[in-house]
Amino acid sequence: MGLIDRIDDLGKPAWIALMVLSFILFWPIGIALLVYLKWSGRMFCSRRYGHWDMPDRQQAREEWREHRRQAREEWRAWKRRHRWGRPETSGNVAFDEYREETLRRLDEEQREFRDFLDKLRAAKDRSEFDQFMADRRNRPATEPPPPAPQAS
Repeated sequence: MGLIDRIDDLGKPAWIALMVLSFILFWPIGIALLVYLKWSGRMFCSRRYGHWDMPDRQQAREEWREHRRQAREEWRAWKRRHRWGRPETSGNVAFDEYREETLRRLDEEQREFRDFLDKLRAAKDRSEFDQFMADRRNRPATEPPPPAPQAS
């Protein structure tokens, strides 16, 4: 019985302890052990990725493909249920039309209100600027501006 078989008999905690110890003693050995565990399939121990000892790699690949297929199906079902932001129908055509019309009207009112606020801000900015320019024109000239420094 080889060393690897003995560690496999001890189980997953033995592999974890060996890896931690190898990182503490000499990190390249820890990396090599980590690569070995990943390559040999011992790193994964759930049904999704295969079993701890991974006796059949083909079976593990098939399980992984099945898992990916199920995940894709769940994603597609979620997209169908949520319709990517579009509201679900209530089942009542009249109510759905009323809701759509109300939402359209509210969007239009919101756009009009934003336009009104933009015009209001522009008018306020214009009046403040005009006031500044009037104050500047009416300011008495007390002294001439300082001469610009000459380059030597």
